Amino acid sequence: MQLNRKAIKHLHISVLPPDGRVRVSAPEKMTDTAIRMAVISRLPWIKKQQQGFAEQPRQTERELVGGESHYLWGRRYRLELTERTGRHEITRQGNSKLLLLVNPGTSRDNKARVLDDFYRHEMKQSITELLVYWQPLLGVEAAGWGVKKMKTKWGSCNIQSRHIWLNLELAKKPPECLEYILVHELVHLLERHHNDRFRQYMDRYLPDWQERRTLLNSGPLSYEGWEY
Repeated sequence: MQLNRKAIKHLHISVLPPDGRVRVSAPEKMTDTAIRMAVISRLPWIKKQQQGFAEQPRQTERELVGGESHYLWGRRYRLELTERTGRHEITRQGNSKLLLLVNPGTSRDNKARVLDDFYRHEMKQSITELLVYWQPLLGVEAAGWGVKKMKTKWGSCNIQSRHIWLNLELAKKPPECLEYILVHELVHLLERHHNDRFRQYMDRYLPDWQERRTLLNSGPLSYEGWEY
């Protein structure tokens, strides 16, 4: 169990994929005994969440060879690999294939970088369009944003710098998931904590946010073992 003490009013328990690790965020002055009792009282719920993750499908490790399945915006694509001399790139072939063009002898790691660059490009296009809609609606503006691989979160927002980061893995999830995480982080510019006020904002602007959160955590997990 991971325990984080924060300047918050209420204790919050999270069960994180891929392996059901428990993270507890507790008020700074809450005693260890009170925290322990709170966790014990939630054990049935914790075990239920852990069981759900244990039963969740997982992708096998990607080797970046022809015929592999890869996800883009929640849709499964079959990878088609072509070796030829020239610029490395990936193109979509309809709604079922991703064509990966690389030089002969390209390593698996370099192929993975080409795929990550493709995912990053897709995400940046979508995020730019979403920000045009959501920032005026919420009455906030991020000072900056970016996409990167993240080990512990789907997204993050630095309140001081007003900078938002979004997890590259979101490119593999349905588009509704990216929108949910982006709105979630933008709402943090209105309310820093995950309190009642934060949830009221989410309910007002994205009424189905809880369904989107469930969708986000129900798809196949990456082989990489990152957590949320």
